[in-house]
Amino acid sequence: MIRHADASLIERPHVSRARLKIFSAYNRRLLRRRFHSLRILKQTVPGSPARPLVIYLNHSSWWDPLVCLFLSQHFFADRASFAPIDSAMLERYRFFRHLGFFGIDPQQNHRAAKFLRTAHAILASPTNILWLTPQGRFVDVRARPLELQAGLGALASRTLNAVFVPLAIEYSFWTESRPEILVSFGESHLPSDHQHRSADEWTRVFCDTLESTQDDLAAKACRRNADDWLTLNSGRSGVNLVYDAWRRLRAKTRGETFTPEHHTQALAK
Repeated sequence: MIRHADASLIERPHVSRARLKIFSAYNRRLLRRRFHSLRILKQTVPGSPARPLVIYLNHSSWWDPLVCLFLSQHFFADRASFAPIDSAMLERYRFFRHLGFFGIDPQQNHRAAKFLRTAHAILASPTNILWLTPQGRFVDVRARPLELQAGLGALASRTLNAVFVPLAIEYSFWTESRPEILVSFGESHLPSDHQHRSADEWTRVFCDTLESTQDDLAAKACRRNADDWLTLNSGRSGVNLVYDAWRRLRAKTRGETFTPEHHTQALAK
């Protein structure tokens, strides 16, 4: 087991507040341009316990890290967020070194031990968050049963003070030309409440919890009920400039109020 004293001997990844602020603003605009909205299930809005957090999520899209960045700034702006990334990708996108990302080489035999040491150093502070995609690759949101890599369970068996929270993310087309980003946080777990569990047992618990969170999100996505959702970020509505200009003119000649929403009965924001 990794001792708490060892955490002070390990260098934590760097976060540049100035660069993070600039990139976060860019990220919000990017999500608005590419998506119709980012919505969260109302009953799953996360709290912020006075403990370090491990947020683990399903990994279906290239957009996942940018969605997590948005959520971190929206719900946990007073905390520092960190996440592992393939070392080759981090070398390619060196800017992310300043945003809390740290490299993990999947080809190295000692990668698990290195990950656990770095993760433990991060979680030594109650104001830090570690974001993880334990599926280890892109996986369709409908894939069942869910399979997670062993590192998450190993971390839980060695880090009793952190709260582990599942996050489900789904990208869905509804009534607009741009897709929706749909998210939901699930049931949290505190390892110190179940110290008898092994790493493998924790992995199974996290698989079941994340799968349940995804299933609930999928069911609510199918309902498309405005009362289920809280909109966190709104993008552009409508179809395209030419068609929307014609719709605007038609509404004006009829004395109607123009709305860019493609479907007038679409989900309310």
